Amino acid sequence: MSVNPTIDIREGEAFDLDAVDAVLKAEIEGLSGTPILKQYASGASNLTYALDYPERRLVLRRPPFGTKPKSGHDMHREYKIMTALKPVYPSVPKTLYYVDSENSVLGAEFYVMERVEGHLIHTHIPKDWNWDKAQTRKLCLSFFDKLVELHQVDYKAIGLSDFGRPEGYVERQILGWNKRYEKAYTPDVDAFEDVREWLAENRPKTEKGAAILHGDFRIDNLILDLDDPTKINAILDWEISALGDPLMDLGNTLAYWIQADDPVQMQSLSRQPSGAPGMLTRKEVLVYYADKTGADVSNFHFYYVYGIFRLAVIIQQIYYRYYHGQTKDERFKMYVHMVNILGGVARDRIASGEI
Repeated sequence: MSVNPTIDIREGEAFDLDAVDAVLKAEIEGLSGTPILKQYASGASNLTYALDYPERRLVLRRPPFGTKPKSGHDMHREYKIMTALKPVYPSVPKTLYYVDSENSVLGAEFYVMERVEGHLIHTHIPKDWNWDKAQTRKLCLSFFDKLVELHQVDYKAIGLSDFGRPEGYVERQILGWNKRYEKAYTPDVDAFEDVREWLAENRPKTEKGAAILHGDFRIDNLILDLDDPTKINAILDWEISALGDPLMDLGNTLAYWIQADDPVQMQSLSRQPSGAPGMLTRKEVLVYYADKTGADVSNFHFYYVYGIFRLAVIIQQIYYRYYHGQTKDERFKMYVHMVNILGGVARDRIASGEI
């Protein structure tokens, strides 16, 4: 299955559909009929719902129930950047409505956007596509071209000067992810003390410019064209986007980029088909990105280790909610093992100096 599947609403994650329906019909022109509500099966952070009207298909996003990091589920931030980007970077869904928590019928902020039709793939390229290496390579290059294109958007020209403080971004990220990990720590996971110390000591003193960062740029956050899946129709999940050093974004992306020759422990973390025949390796991606942007990637080792640690923190924040009974989603039970595997990966890369 490659078209983004939906499921019945998970236990504890339902909301008042009639109340939301009334609000949306008052705010979105031309909306009529009785909607059908489903929940998207994928995603482990913000909750995403399919809201299908007879003649219009919408998507609703809201924060998860339970304890959540303040900056990790900011619906307005996600809504703002998508709205600003749409005219100059068409690969985002069209936003339609946002409401803050104080005025929301859900008691939590949420926003609504148009649904973009297409394929959403995860760990493997569907066998029935019968792709060869050339088609896989075309998707891979399209993916990284979209990242380069994003990093080259003039954020000031589209009204995002107040979206963040690019100066000092790297240092704030190291401090911030340290604090998030300490807050989400549970006794059954790696403490990462040596990794965190290494990151603090090896932080670049000169940052590599300022750009819009997606923060979660992965193949499984793409909507691919139904007729030609090498084409990207939309990029999803802008919830942790920011302004800062673009190599931080590339480091995050390559932390998820499990390649074919990685050890079995890393293979178990794969959530996108980055190891498929025809995909670039991490080193090849780095060369490609540097050629496209002219970026100095001589110190990229730091950015990759940072990406590994940040990924561990994100997974741990989700596991924390499961550990404390704030979610009943059984997918999260095994996240403790992912965090511990990433601890080993970070130490191995620190020792080897490789990505």
